[in-house]
Amino acid sequence: MLNLNVLPAIVVIAGSLILAFVSLINTVRDRAMGMFVLVGLGVVEVAILVLAAVITVGMINGEGPADRVTLIGYLLTIVIVPLGAAFLGLAERSRWGSGVIVVGAFTVAAMSGRVVQLWQGTV
Repeated sequence: MLNLNVLPAIVVIAGSLILAFVSLINTVRDRAMGMFVLVGLGVVEVAILVLAAVITVGMINGEGPADRVTLIGYLLTIVIVPLGAAFLGLAERSRWGSGVIVVGAFTVAAMSGRVVQLWQGTV
């Protein structure tokens, strides 16, 4: 059965992989980051904040791994990465701005998967 705490992570992973794919297409087509990608980054950021809230409430209720420092480190990093990617994507108005979004979105997806592993204790 699917753990309810994993659902926000699935949304974050799926959304960030879709965003990475769209940005990869923009990079290959030699296009700068557009409004669609910027809105996508905002949606992914909201999903990340929901994930962080669910995990924080779970930790307050005594759930989660014994090593919480690593989990909190991952959460803080995935909150910051989309913001940094958006800033750099707006600052670099070439195909490489879109390339930064690809790397940032893929990083968020990978780190979100790691957060799920840490949360479930399947390190």
